[in-house]
Amino acid sequence: MRKKWSVMLFALILSLFVTACGGGNQETTSEGNSDEGASTGDKIVLDFWQIDSGDKEAVYQDAVERFEEKNPGVEVNMLRIPNDDYKQRMVVAMSGGNPPDVFTSWGGGWLKEFADAGQVLDLTDEDIEFENFLEMALNNTTFDEKVYGLPLGLSQTLFFYNKEIFETHGLEEPETYGELLAIIDELNENDVIPITLTNQTKWPGAYYLMYFADRLGSEELFQSAFNRDGTGFDDPTYVKAGEYIQELVDRNAFNPGFNGVPYDAGQGRQLLYSGQSAMMLMTNTLVVNMRSEAPEFEEKLGMFPFPNLPDGKGDPSNVGGATSPVWSAYSGTEHPELAIELMKELTTLETAEDYVNRTGSLSALIDVPTEDVFVQQFAEMAAEANDIHMPYDQTLPPVLAELHKDTTQELFGKTMTPQEAADLMEQKAKETLD
Repeated sequence: MRKKWSVMLFALILSLFVTACGGGNQETTSEGNSDEGASTGDKIVLDFWQIDSGDKEAVYQDAVERFEEKNPGVEVNMLRIPNDDYKQRMVVAMSGGNPPDVFTSWGGGWLKEFADAGQVLDLTDEDIEFENFLEMALNNTTFDEKVYGLPLGLSQTLFFYNKEIFETHGLEEPETYGELLAIIDELNENDVIPITLTNQTKWPGAYYLMYFADRLGSEELFQSAFNRDGTGFDDPTYVKAGEYIQELVDRNAFNPGFNGVPYDAGQGRQLLYSGQSAMMLMTNTLVVNMRSEAPEFEEKLGMFPFPNLPDGKGDPSNVGGATSPVWSAYSGTEHPELAIELMKELTTLETAEDYVNRTGSLSALIDVPTEDVFVQQFAEMAAEANDIHMPYDQTLPPVLAELHKDTTQELFGKTMTPQEAADLMEQKAKETLD
């Protein structure tokens, strides 16, 4: 029987590493700060936290304005918290009893912890058209047959690359790992950084471990370790996945100091835009960032799936993905009906079309039309995928998820062996999941 970890305990652990809540975060708010669920005179204020900037934030703001027009006397205080700080801020807010009325997540294990603690509003019996959502996406917000979140977006993790650099050096999109290694060697010989990695916050590097594990052992490897019905996280396949990571490091595949480079700040993306690096393994959020930071680069941007491994049994069509954003409401909100109406507005077909066409992202809603070339490619890959695996850190219980990111970063830094990382993961899995 799985143990349910206390969100309060997790917050206390995090507090050893986190400074005061406001510490240096670059946050934006549409109306300034307000108390949760507060009323100002005759006006009701709903707090709404999300992590996206640029066009995505603009899409949400437009949906908020439509909601406010439909609900006179209600004001939404939208606060953006950078992705790298968001999880910690939410845990602290939940443990302190003052979270926002509506908030974003990725579904999975992180949201489930709050749901298990009774801190997320159960949406199952509400007047919501659940049939409008992709089943796979909605499943990631459903626990014990109860729905706790409405997904708007669906992301995929792919290799993005600079087509101009590939053409200059006579390179083609690799289909196998051996072909990828040959590209890395060719680029190094010509003083081009092969791959940008922004691994300060650990999750970008985790994509490599998940893909190597999937390509080697198929989607069954993680499911078996997670469900505790076969192999564990110390399976030799996970050790082999760690060895592949360290082979890339030894091959000089990444930019200098990659374990200290953050994603949110944008330095890593600038390496790609400026032609200093050729490739980046990232979610399709990169397209959103590129369109706001370097729109002229769009004609140079190409993509290809993670290469196949010759010694693996995983399906090469498998792709990493995530449901994001997922909108949920705090169970203690003073205005549950309004919170639900806000989430519904944030997932209407109008919002979904706006989200897809303005940001170049896939939607978690069914049959959203688009003429965006990138979105069409993402949709084609998703449709052809044998399996779409969700990020481990959004599926595993938080304590185990953090260890997964920590050990993977250690693998990239070569301060831990693949066997040591696998053994630590399995030891914690026995404590957390058995």
